Amino acid sequence: MMFLRSCSLAVRCSCFRKPRITVRPFSSSWTARKDASENALNLDVWKSVMRSQALQEESKSLNPSMLEASRELVEMWHQAGKFVPKNITDEQLEALAELTTKSAKKKFLKFLAIKESYKISKKEKQERKKSESEADEVFSRKEPKNSFLLKFWSRSMDCLHGWRVAQGMRFGQPLVYDMSYDQHMSRREMENTVAQLIESEGWNRRATDPFHLHFCGLQPDGAYHRELLKRYGAHTWDQLLITATEHRHVERFPQQDLVYLTADSPNVLHTFDHSKVYIIGAMVDRSIHSGVSLANAKRLKLATARLPLDEYLDWDCGAKNLTLDQMIRILNTMKDTGSWQKALEFVPKRKHSGFHQQSRGVTRTTKSRFIQNDSSEIPARVQSHRKNKTDRHQKQETTKIEKRL
Repeated sequence: MMFLRSCSLAVRCSCFRKPRITVRPFSSSWTARKDASENALNLDVWKSVMRSQALQEESKSLNPSMLEASRELVEMWHQAGKFVPKNITDEQLEALAELTTKSAKKKFLKFLAIKESYKISKKEKQERKKSESEADEVFSRKEPKNSFLLKFWSRSMDCLHGWRVAQGMRFGQPLVYDMSYDQHMSRREMENTVAQLIESEGWNRRATDPFHLHFCGLQPDGAYHRELLKRYGAHTWDQLLITATEHRHVERFPQQDLVYLTADSPNVLHTFDHSKVYIIGAMVDRSIHSGVSLANAKRLKLATARLPLDEYLDWDCGAKNLTLDQMIRILNTMKDTGSWQKALEFVPKRKHSGFHQQSRGVTRTTKSRFIQNDSSEIPARVQSHRKNKTDRHQKQETTKIEKRL
């Protein structure tokens, strides 16, 4: 009996104890599967990254070989006596490697050689001028000159030009350069265009009453913008006293005030209007695609005009498309003087043979080499009169000689 009671007490005590928590093996296997799936996903990403890095390394390994091949080709042509540059950069080698034909490579290397020779001659000229100026300075220090005038320093002139351009930006007449022709030009033509734009900005800066220059349609990081930053430099470009915008000219000025200057226009600009905004296409086109700027102006429904070249000049040869620096010099002179005779003096002399002279309503050229002395067009009565006159003059001369004898 005592044994049965002890067994029943042991059973009752076990019922009042806390239940044990057991972890099923299914939950541990599920977490393991989840970790394995995450590791597999990360492995795929890692594989893709490694493949992309391998491709980049292969492309980088190909570029030096192409550059070295191009460099060896330039060196071989240099030793053969061909006209190639002595020093060539990696960018120029990449551009050379992109060319497919031999003739294109020869032309590109010839262009680089000519450009390099210009730079060398310019550098030599600058060094010569510097040495001459240093010699003059030493001579002036040795022998001082007495003068009642103060020396006008170059920085003072630069400050004066800056103030004039600043006044032109605030009160001057706007002049717009249309920068929407980058797709119509090659790389060399783009470089020439930017060089002419820099020259135009310099001539406008030195003018008595400068224009307020607007570079309209200048897209950021475009062909024009990259070349301008390359020529000017970022610091100088930011301090330049012009208005450069990516908006078009029709968005900044009233349409009735805009006049597009193009050589293909049928309208002649007889008088310079100070209230108008003249537009010049920033384009250098060696193949001369006629009508591009005129079509652009007609598409925007703008008034067009051309310079009176035929009305004032006896044109000989060549197209009537002038450079950008010639155009701004003509417009500045016309704005200051109002005389086309003075303004068109900046047209190159090789293209025309002189100005016309307006005398008694008849247009005659100033040069006499175009006047032909054709006796077939002279009447017979005039010819006989001239003959009798010469005969009479000869008889008089013979009688004088006989009297002297």
